[in-house]
Amino acid sequence: FNLEVGSGPHGSMTARMMEGLEEIFVQMKPGLVIVFGDTNTTLAGALTAVKLHIPLAHVEAGLRSFNRRMPEEINRVLTDHCSSLLLAPTLRAVDNLRQEGFRHFVSDGRFILPHQVNALPEGRPLVVNSGDVMYDAVLAYSDQAQAKSGILRRLNLSPQKYALASIHRAENTDDPERLLSLFTELADLARKWRIVIPLHPRTAAHLKKAGFSPFSSELLLIEPVGYFDMILLEKNASVILTDSGGVQKEAFFFGVPCITLRNETEWTELVERKHNILAGQNSKNISKIFREVYGSYFTPEADLYGDGRASQTIAATVKLFLATKRQ
Repeated sequence: FNLEVGSGPHGSMTARMMEGLEEIFVQMKPGLVIVFGDTNTTLAGALTAVKLHIPLAHVEAGLRSFNRRMPEEINRVLTDHCSSLLLAPTLRAVDNLRQEGFRHFVSDGRFILPHQVNALPEGRPLVVNSGDVMYDAVLAYSDQAQAKSGILRRLNLSPQKYALASIHRAENTDDPERLLSLFTELADLARKWRIVIPLHPRTAAHLKKAGFSPFSSELLLIEPVGYFDMILLEKNASVILTDSGGVQKEAFFFGVPCITLRNETEWTELVERKHNILAGQNSKNISKIFREVYGSYFTPEADLYGDGRASQTIAATVKLFLATKRQ
């Protein structure tokens, strides 16, 4: 279904999505609505489902940056507290939900495997320590990306001889001074190191409005790329600079150091292990950190995000939930 909402203010976007989703849910009468992540679409799906008394499952439940000024943080918290099934990707996410008053856990303290999903208590929100579906995706498609993507050849890039950057979050793009400072710092670094930036359309629009032309710098700016191209760029980078939550994790999966262009992150376990460094709002930190971590690859800790079977665990949990609901 294409709701044809497009972009706009957060409240307006969410309201228009809810109107469209309500018509679809009333027509289809689903037994369960599954939402993923922390976008406005996630929140719209969650609120629409709960107002129609349809059970809700949230994939990536329990993540917290503890910054309520972030729209994504509000979306996460509200969605979790609307959900009947909370599918947590990490032990830290499970602990966050426990701190918020959730009391019913499946596989408390460890990841649950698909064959272990055999009973669910009824009538209460359930937290399932499922593992991370993004880890599943990287394991499933990394080899295909290597075989099918020609992005390195097209851009004339050598493995481990460039940095990759992605900037799109409102906290960076909506503040002209912050955005100019970030790109000025990256342009300075690009005089010595190759820096590839798939440029998000919103970021490009804000740069133009702020009067900065990144195309006049030595930054290698490219159009947004597909999944295979992106994970191949990530896998072969010497360092990744990003404000994206998903890219932070993918950097970890590939053992590539990550500099997060934010003051906080929902993936706190990566910061604690020093695989992910928060640059904060001071762009001058970026240059110093960049030089320190460039090329400092590492071996990712096993099982931090599950064993690559999170999707199977979620499917088994949903199947049992629906079967129990019908009885």
